[in-house]
Amino acid sequence: MDGLIIRIAHDLLGRITGPIDFRFIIQPVMAVLLALRDGRHDANMGRIPYVTALFRKPDSRMKIIADGWRSIARLFAMAIVVDVAYQLIVLHAVYPGEALIVAAVFALLPYLLLRGPANAFWKRRNHV
Repeated sequence: MDGLIIRIAHDLLGRITGPIDFRFIIQPVMAVLLALRDGRHDANMGRIPYVTALFRKPDSRMKIIADGWRSIARLFAMAIVVDVAYQLIVLHAVYPGEALIVAAVFALLPYLLLRGPANAFWKRRNHV
């Protein structure tokens, strides 16, 4: 188990430099742009921030998740595909768990962190 954790940590840190490293800029930027777009749409619709809605509206949680997933699914899938390409080029193997971790950190996480603040920004801007 310790060897597995060490290999995963080594593999993940190795991705920072090497082929296809531009994705660590492109993927978060795309996630930010999607979050800004969706946060603005949420603000225009009078919705509460995205992550807040996930916790405060348990009866609508699946609908809220589906809405976010529609926006980020292609970027998330592309993040996985690009990471698998990296793995094949550099590691000569495919580790699906690592690809999911990379996609979650560089595509999903920025989206989740910024959609709510984008909503608040657009609400403030529209009411000033």
